Amino acid sequence: MKLGVHVSISGGLSKSIDNASNIGCSAFQIFTRSPRQWKTKDIQIDESTLFINKLKKSSINFDSVVVHMPYLPNLSAPESEMYQKSIKALGEEITRCNLLQIPQLVIHLGSHLGQGAKSGISQLIHACKTALNNYSDLNSIHNATKILLENSAGQKNSIGSSIEEIATIFDGLNSDDFGLCLDTCHAFAAGYDLSSDKGNFELFDLVSNRIGINKLKVIHLNDSKGELNSNRDRHYHIGLGKIGEKGFTFLINNIKLHHIPFIMETPIDEIRNDNGNIIYVKNLLNKNTR
Repeated sequence: MKLGVHVSISGGLSKSIDNASNIGCSAFQIFTRSPRQWKTKDIQIDESTLFINKLKKSSINFDSVVVHMPYLPNLSAPESEMYQKSIKALGEEITRCNLLQIPQLVIHLGSHLGQGAKSGISQLIHACKTALNNYSDLNSIHNATKILLENSAGQKNSIGSSIEEIATIFDGLNSDDFGLCLDTCHAFAAGYDLSSDKGNFELFDLVSNRIGINKLKVIHLNDSKGELNSNRDRHYHIGLGKIGEKGFTFLINNIKLHHIPFIMETPIDEIRNDNGNIIYVKNLLNKNTR
């Protein structure tokens, strides 16, 4: 199983590899820049070289590393200055992933801001295609970075809380350059009951039938502080939220998913830190769910 957490890049991008390795990660996720600012400095060649060489020497494979898009862009927004800035930011992030040889970039699908889901989906598809086309010449540096669509929790005006809606987006993109990042907290908040074996079966059958299980590239492994179908994006420690230990035990023992990274984005507090959640999940492996 490829298991890890979102780690800090404080001290430099290559420091993230140490941060992940030191707590027993076999996968990890980073921001390549501040997630709450538009402006950023370019990644320098010596910085990317240091990251690549250190990762090669580590026990973590390149295909187990994930970049998360910054929070500010809204790729489903109506035409506006912000929408154009969002497309540019996605293009910049594709470039940064290529420089670091990171093959997976997770994006939030954004909000239609009251213009309706149909408009938001159309804007999202256009934004993704435009960013990818404008930066496609850089994808020849190594195997192309895939853009992974992350399901949402179903907050007001958000895009992509249902598998059906995400399937519609994939149909519009019609490209192997895109994949799925499934967030368990978001799925639960959107009404998919991952607390039970039955709910797990139903969700992954739906993903398989409507999107294709081969499109699933990353799982964001988060428990939910909010109730089922609450539309609340409130991550919590694995096994201590509303999904609970039984649901996660079933999910992480699905060996058909062990080839993809499981990334936790759980709180760090007096209850548990990142290492505590890693140890907890490892203890659930091979545990009898019956």
